[in-house]
Amino acid sequence: MMSSGTSFELFSDEYFMNEALKEAVKAFDKHEVPVGAVIVCRNEVLARTHNLTQTLTDVTAHAEMQAFTAAASGLGGKYLNECTLYVTLEPCVMCAGAALWTQIGKIVYGANDDKRGYRLVNHPLLHPKTEVVSGMLAEQSSTLLKLFFKGKR
Repeated sequence: MMSSGTSFELFSDEYFMNEALKEAVKAFDKHEVPVGAVIVCRNEVLARTHNLTQTLTDVTAHAEMQAFTAAASGLGGKYLNECTLYVTLEPCVMCAGAALWTQIGKIVYGANDDKRGYRLVNHPLLHPKTEVVSGMLAEQSSTLLKLFFKGKR
């Protein structure tokens, strides 16, 4: 259903974003807001996560927060400056703040969040060295979110 219909290179941003989309589908199936995240370091996936706010009854259990914790634990250190976060929705202010503290090297996200995304804040929230790529597989990410919220209304 969520196939992009195009081929992609192994270990490309599109490849890993598709992995994040798989996590978003898992969240959708659990009746969680369908946001998925993957953290990669040197082409190795350190974390595969999705939103768990309903499951854990925890408003901070966003996909990115789960991913930061798992990746840092896997690396044995809190800094993720050589890692890339792939996430299907633009990080919120909380997740952008956490990204700052991890010093994540790169963030690639799909759909913009025009209501709660970090870009809405008129102050830099990410680490100055963090590279950002927006709009990667945005249509697929957005479609899944719209489908989820349509079912809630």
